[in-house]
Amino acid sequence: MKTIAIPELKKVAQGKVREIFEVEDRLLLVATDRLSAFDVVLPDTIPHKGAVLNQISAFWFEKTGNTVPNHLVSCDFDDFPEVLRPYRSRLQGRSMLVRRCRPLPIECVVRGYLAGSGWKEYRQKGSISGIPLPSGLREADKLPQPIFTPSTKAARGHDENISQARAQELVGEELANKARDISLRLYQEGSLYARRKGIIICDTKFEFGLEGDRLILIDEALTPDSSRFWPAGKYRPGGSQPSFDKQFVRDYLETLDWNKQAPGPKLPEEVIEATSRRYLEAFRILTGRELEG
Repeated sequence: MKTIAIPELKKVAQGKVREIFEVEDRLLLVATDRLSAFDVVLPDTIPHKGAVLNQISAFWFEKTGNTVPNHLVSCDFDDFPEVLRPYRSRLQGRSMLVRRCRPLPIECVVRGYLAGSGWKEYRQKGSISGIPLPSGLREADKLPQPIFTPSTKAARGHDENISQARAQELVGEELANKARDISLRLYQEGSLYARRKGIIICDTKFEFGLEGDRLILIDEALTPDSSRFWPAGKYRPGGSQPSFDKQFVRDYLETLDWNKQAPGPKLPEEVIEATSRRYLEAFRILTGRELEG
């Protein structure tokens, strides 16, 4: 599914992947099969991707609920309001009802291994987001300890890595530090669980919002879109790693003569199918279940 229209509801936002509707005093988050890479939404969709993102987020929301409250009300379509009944076939498995909140204007990134933009910055500066790291690290090396490297939330274009001091300027010292501490706890909790299942979570991104004065986890959690998932049995530091996430698509796009600006290039069918398989496999490994819907 690339997009969805629900004429009975007001659409309040459309992100790179999710579409958000007002439902009484709640919000309905719908995860489409759209794929973004380098902050550009690609023209092709990835089968089952939205359902994977929705259901794996629900899995982690339940699992980490004692660590931090979250915005989830229900993923069970039978709990949804009557007005949504005609849309069961399009919404079931890929949507959730959530509480409203005020999102923080930062993204909370935790890195446990050296990859992606962190690897690029480390090679240039020997640090990430102002955090100095030991010299001589290789691509994909495990860091001495996980680090918190927040970024801006760009409405358009690329997010920008920022320091913790800048995050404090944006949201206040107490709130920025609380988001940092919770993010590190969530990463540690998720990483330990995933490692036992055979997946290394290289890095991940969390988003938080304020429900009144209460900080809650929102958007998605520890998905193949917001994280790098590596098969532990194939982990070999010193280069790019095989993955269960959209890094497979990024690697393909890097082989093209493309300036990473919209419009994005079309993907070959074999890349689409292989990416879908990776998302489904990550879901099965982490949850021990087959995808619903």
